[in-house]
Amino acid sequence: MALRWPVVLLVLLGLVPVAIWPSGGTVWWWLLLCAALVAVDVLLAPSPRQLRLSRQAGESAHRQDDGTVLTQVRTGEPTSTTLLVRNPGRRTLTGELRDAWVPSAGAGRARHTLRLPGGERRRLTTTLLPTRRGDRHTDRVTVRSHGPLQLAARQVTHRVPAVVRALPPFRSRQHLPSRLARLRQLDGRSAVRTRGQGTEFDSLRDYVEGDDVRSIDWRATARRQHVVVRTWQPERDRRVVLVLDSSRTSAARVGDEPRLDAAMDAALLLAALASRAGDKVDLIAGDRRLRGQVRPETNRTGLLNSLVTVMAPIQPVLVEADWQLLAGTVNGTTRRKALVVLFTALDPAAIEQGLLPVLPALTAHHQVVLASVADPVLAEMTQDLSDLESVYGAAAAERTRSLRDRTAQALGRLGVHVIEASPEELPPRLADHYLALKARGLL
Repeated sequence: MALRWPVVLLVLLGLVPVAIWPSGGTVWWWLLLCAALVAVDVLLAPSPRQLRLSRQAGESAHRQDDGTVLTQVRTGEPTSTTLLVRNPGRRTLTGELRDAWVPSAGAGRARHTLRLPGGERRRLTTTLLPTRRGDRHTDRVTVRSHGPLQLAARQVTHRVPAVVRALPPFRSRQHLPSRLARLRQLDGRSAVRTRGQGTEFDSLRDYVEGDDVRSIDWRATARRQHVVVRTWQPERDRRVVLVLDSSRTSAARVGDEPRLDAAMDAALLLAALASRAGDKVDLIAGDRRLRGQVRPETNRTGLLNSLVTVMAPIQPVLVEADWQLLAGTVNGTTRRKALVVLFTALDPAAIEQGLLPVLPALTAHHQVVLASVADPVLAEMTQDLSDLESVYGAAAAERTRSLRDRTAQALGRLGVHVIEASPEELPPRLADHYLALKARGLL
């Protein structure tokens, strides 16, 4: 039962008889009358338990095996959810309905006025604007049925499960057109060929001074009676393996979002660029266990769609990463040489204890790049010497940067290229490194 604001007016109206017959009995009789009217109003209100509620799946939604409606939308973009409310009884139900969601789902007008005659149904739509990536669940649907006197209401809560999956926003897609233009200059319609590099045979031509003697085709030389060399081009179907670290280091917030979200943004740009170049892209995400995986052989809905669908529900976990597991999964993905990009924090302790021991097994078969999201606040702290507290902060920041530089040098000696940049700069820098490898015929 829920009381409504007219009850307050009814109680205040009792001041009139109390003023005429000022006594304690008058007060009690009036309160008893109010209670009786409220009880009668509640008894006459139609029962909200008889309502039948269900979710309607829209264009961007589908119903899961357990009946839950799953709607997918990019983070920061609006969507909606629709409730179907049916009144199987004979009496008209007048009241309110609240479709409650978790705060990060961004539910707008969640309260709806309800007037539902018997045997009819209504569609009630709630606008959602997710502010965080991941699965955003509905809470409960609360229905209040008002009595004819509008003094009180009968209230019941229904569970009508639904999920809005907020996909990664992919802000770095603004860099894609310029990188695709550069890619076309390298491998596209201009048919650029690199001499003596690559592994895919292109053509034969006459030997000129400076050519690598190892590229001489002796059979063709014997046939033509002059020295002929082979030319090569980079392979078009190389493998690019993206490894997302979802351990504790990915939970640190850089700006307004976790480091993991910024790493996902960079991974999406690289994946889009590599797929346009004809390379096969794999995704491996995990910490102490695998949280998600995308392989070209199982991709049926388009690369980017598969990537964002797998990435969306992954959240940082406050455990150490099991790099033995992740590295083993990478080596089990492909036996051919591949570009392996590790999206993890350049954290000296985590890398020295977990990643360094498994790197030789990776670098022996693959070309490895470590992409780390840097916190711009760290650089700002080193410049602030305004007071004593800031000086201590600058010293701590400088020491942190020194330890990271030392870790990056150790990775470089193992053959790992390290790219550390802010969330805005990391995606284009990683894409530029990929294009540089393409230009040199190394990928």
